[in-house]
Amino acid sequence: MGFSHIPVLPEETIEGLNITPDGIYVDGTAGGGGHSALIAGRLSEKGRLIAIDQDDEAIAAAGQRLKEYGDRVTIIRDNFRNIKKIMDDLGIDEVNGILLDIGVSSHQLDDADRGFSYMKDGPLDMRMDKTSSTKAADIVNNSTESALYRIIKDYGEERYAGSIAKAIVRERGSGEIRTTSKLCEIIEKAVPGRARHAGGNPAMRTFQALRIEVNHELDVLSDSLDVMIDLLSSGGRIAVISFHSLEDRIVKENFRKNENPCTCPPDFPVCVCGKQSRGRCINKKAITADDKELKENPRAHSAKLRIFEKK
Repeated sequence: MGFSHIPVLPEETIEGLNITPDGIYVDGTAGGGGHSALIAGRLSEKGRLIAIDQDDEAIAAAGQRLKEYGDRVTIIRDNFRNIKKIMDDLGIDEVNGILLDIGVSSHQLDDADRGFSYMKDGPLDMRMDKTSSTKAADIVNNSTESALYRIIKDYGEERYAGSIAKAIVRERGSGEIRTTSKLCEIIEKAVPGRARHAGGNPAMRTFQALRIEVNHELDVLSDSLDVMIDLLSSGGRIAVISFHSLEDRIVKENFRKNENPCTCPPDFPVCVCGKQSRGRCINKKAITADDKELKENPRAHSAKLRIFEKK
């Protein structure tokens, strides 16, 4: 299957990065190379783009899409959580901009064999890095009911997490749950009839939760943002596109903390904690897709873009 990738919020993202033609930029989630190509297209012969992705298929697709830019682009298969080591290995001390497009790609959703989609029958996999040992099936079949409840409740924000966790444990007593269609069937039966078609597919939030757990997505994001801001040069920017409230909350709170880290009580006349601002949030409210983009790319409907500039 070809790796198609329509970048979301393309104009807003490129404008937000405020690209310097001779600068060094990092796309930490290269995917099919959509955003990467837009960045590389703004660079001069002296500029450089480091495109990172943990998915082998994404790396192959990005390589094809970006080959016209030659030595301006370096493609690396890794997780963006390792960005400091990646830059050290490349002999790069600081960069002018970093982009993250968080979450599952269109290709991963469209390929049934990857197991990300509740709309297609396939193996319960959900690994973005196919060399990882833990699959969604391992979590579904081996986790305790209380652990399943926590995962589905916390990461899926699913109001029927208790019923779904109980149903999964009951059903796996008759045999392992190995396919997306089987899990969807279990979830649909566990959710009350009145809620099955309210707010989308009843399996949507559980699948989101399992994907986040399999790939440790929230931990990776939370652990990486400060490191990335450290890597930025003065005036450099980090742009993060997220697709659900859990991710957006992490980005929003991190950027606000870096803009105003003071921990002094509000009634103190002057700051005595000594914590200094590291920069500023370019947009106080998340940037979202306009009607034109939503018509052309429906998967942009939940995308939120936040940008931070380092002092």
